[in-house]
Amino acid sequence: MPRASHTKSLLGPEVYAKVRDTRVLVVGAGGIGCELLKNLVLVGFANIEIIDLDTIDLSNLNRQFLFRKPDISKPKALVAAATARHFNPSSGIHIHARHGNVKERENDLEWIKGFGLVMNALDNMDARRHVNRLCQAAGVPLIESGTAGYLGQATPIIKDRTECYDCVPKEAPKSFPVCTIRATPSEPIHCIVWAKSYLFGKLFGEDDEAVDEEELDKAKAEGENAEEIDNLKKEAAAFREVRRALGEEDGPRRVFEKVFHQDIERLLAMDDMWKVPGRVKPKALDYDAVVSETFVPPPLRTPAAAQPNGSASASTSASASANGTAANGNGAAPPTKGTKATAPTRAHLKDQRELSVKENLELFVDSCRRLSARAIAHPNVLLSFDKDDDDTLDFVLATANLRATAYGIANKTRFQVKEMAGNIIPAIATTNAIIAGMIVMQAITILSSKLDKLRTTFVRSIASNPLGMAVPSPPNPACPVCRDVYVPFKVDTTRCTLGELVQEVVKGWLGGAHADEDLEWTVLEGGRILADPDFDDNHDKTLEELKIERGNMITVIDEDQVYRPVHFCICEPEPNHRTEASWNMLLLTTCSDPQAVKPFTLPAHPPALVPRPAKASVVETEPDEVEIVEIPKPSAPITTAGTKRPAPDDGDVSVGSDIKRKRIAVVMQDEDDDFEIL
Repeated sequence: MPRASHTKSLLGPEVYAKVRDTRVLVVGAGGIGCELLKNLVLVGFANIEIIDLDTIDLSNLNRQFLFRKPDISKPKALVAAATARHFNPSSGIHIHARHGNVKERENDLEWIKGFGLVMNALDNMDARRHVNRLCQAAGVPLIESGTAGYLGQATPIIKDRTECYDCVPKEAPKSFPVCTIRATPSEPIHCIVWAKSYLFGKLFGEDDEAVDEEELDKAKAEGENAEEIDNLKKEAAAFREVRRALGEEDGPRRVFEKVFHQDIERLLAMDDMWKVPGRVKPKALDYDAVVSETFVPPPLRTPAAAQPNGSASASTSASASANGTAANGNGAAPPTKGTKATAPTRAHLKDQRELSVKENLELFVDSCRRLSARAIAHPNVLLSFDKDDDDTLDFVLATANLRATAYGIANKTRFQVKEMAGNIIPAIATTNAIIAGMIVMQAITILSSKLDKLRTTFVRSIASNPLGMAVPSPPNPACPVCRDVYVPFKVDTTRCTLGELVQEVVKGWLGGAHADEDLEWTVLEGGRILADPDFDDNHDKTLEELKIERGNMITVIDEDQVYRPVHFCICEPEPNHRTEASWNMLLLTTCSDPQAVKPFTLPAHPPALVPRPAKASVVETEPDEVEIVEIPKPSAPITTAGTKRPAPDDGDVSVGSDIKRKRIAVVMQDEDDDFEIL
């Protein structure tokens, strides 16, 4: 009996047909993504696209079971897809794997509309918000998920039915999953975890040489890439060599040369690695130059500051001088040579001050020697990181800051590193597997059109009841994402000017139905103002000249803020939009050629403007004092909450005060109180 027969019997022919036909998107191929892809293949989803920008790291192998040691440094999405196909090889399943960032320009509104269902398996808030916004704009169902140690959740998000990811404001996380650490760091936490979880273990943890050799030889015998396996062997051998020499006089320097110079030079030689958008090339550190204070660090990754006129201008403030000296924790410059440090400066030297590159190098050498001495004195005791162990904390601090310097990332103080390194959440394979199963169950519920059966599901640390569920909340009326209006805007950015957008799209097409209101509009993109009623300097510029491209959103807001913002989602123009006018393209009214068509395509009808939630307002001529009067809950419906008191006591002026009183009747309704102003 074919494997699909069991699934078809369980789901029914109609739902099974949807499983086979629906195009689904999986965003992320990490801990949850691997489990999820395997589940989708086994259930029989036949049209899957998976996207991930990361490459496989050694630390992934303990939980991301679709990967093996020979896969290290390969793209996660491509390897996951190739491995998962073998779980159901004869079922006609197509997996389109992409090594890239979901935020890249080609992943626009029209792209997301091509999917019937999107499943997030991400590890960072920024990407989650981006996918959530795209799905809300396109009206595509989304299943959001996440794990943190033994805790996890899977949340269905249906436009206009459930709250979206941004309906409830979220604080920036103070704990960091291991899977956020990438081979090419972009944040300080990536460097800290690399120092703590990777380099520390390589130098002072258990040496699994025999196991490594056995696994690599087995992979080679099974036909894996022999050249890549030989490279992995050489890399492992090089680390063992510097590890053995760590106790020698020049041992720390040899580690430094390998990790911060040779390895970085090797990475720089991989040209394809740096073609990925957003990746910044590091700069190899030179030991002698750092010691002599002649090393010039690369510039910090500072985002460009947006200007009101729509042009971006980067502020080029030097974060460090040529010798790498940095400001201390409170923003004051460190004492110069020949100047005595003040008492407050000395008090903050250890924990509250950023170290210079040279100071980090000196701390790296010193901590390596201290840890090496401990390892030699007690060879049977494995060293492990402890944030309260000065030796291990100093090593992580110095190593993380040196790596951050090489990649143009801001350094952290000892206090900050201790806080961040002590809050890293381990990834648990079992939690990922449970959540991945919940995602697929919710996907089947959505495809079955049983939206009333959808539940937000949890894995929680309650031994007697580890699984929980809750009915999804309705959308937040004030949500800045799902309550806004989105319009697909297919436009040739090289031809369309901002003036055309403002005059003919915003005022003519969008505001035409509200001409009687005389609305004035402000046009923004990414937080920068492009135009408003008093600013039209950019009207003659094309969208391309304003650095607006496919995947961006242009937001228009009425000046009085009566209506919700409207977002024009920039999409690729129609292939033949220059020659056909059959997609509701407006003819140029001021052009001498009446047959010339606009460089953009709009939907057949403009969207209805959505009013903002009404704000309660009370018009008072004098300040009021509120008097609370409790009224027992009546047995019959209330028709009159109270009666107006007769004059001359109307207003209930208190003796010795000019403050009026209002009476508020509190009608007790179980646990919720209803308030009525009398």
